[in-house]
Amino acid sequence: MSRIRRVTSPAVPEPPPGLWSNCRVVDGIAYLSGFTARDQALRAPEGADMEAQARIIFGKMQALLEAAGGCMADMVKLTIFVTDIAQREAVWKARREFFTGDFPACSLVEVSALAEPSILVEIEGVAHLGASRG
Repeated sequence: MSRIRRVTSPAVPEPPPGLWSNCRVVDGIAYLSGFTARDQALRAPEGADMEAQARIIFGKMQALLEAAGGCMADMVKLTIFVTDIAQREAVWKARREFFTGDFPACSLVEVSALAEPSILVEIEGVAHLGASRG
């Protein structure tokens, strides 16, 4: 029987109780919620551009995957939501800092708005823990 495990990391702010989980793992698959660059106080970053926000988000994903026993190379799928598709190269630049070799499957979607006006990018992912090592 499969068991669902919630994964947390001190480096990643937890949502208020009862809203959602940042990371859930079942049968070696980690499902990562849509992340933004909000800080520990859940404040959106003032003045941070899309590249800086994407870098913060990938850092959060890395912390959760490591807490789950995996790594960024285990990521198999990303879905990226941006408020300005013309700035997508900024996201790709940040992504190249966290992934090398074969990149995960990826969708990029432009949306009219995210949770707050200062949030420019949101990223969610799916990883197969340990897959990159075996």
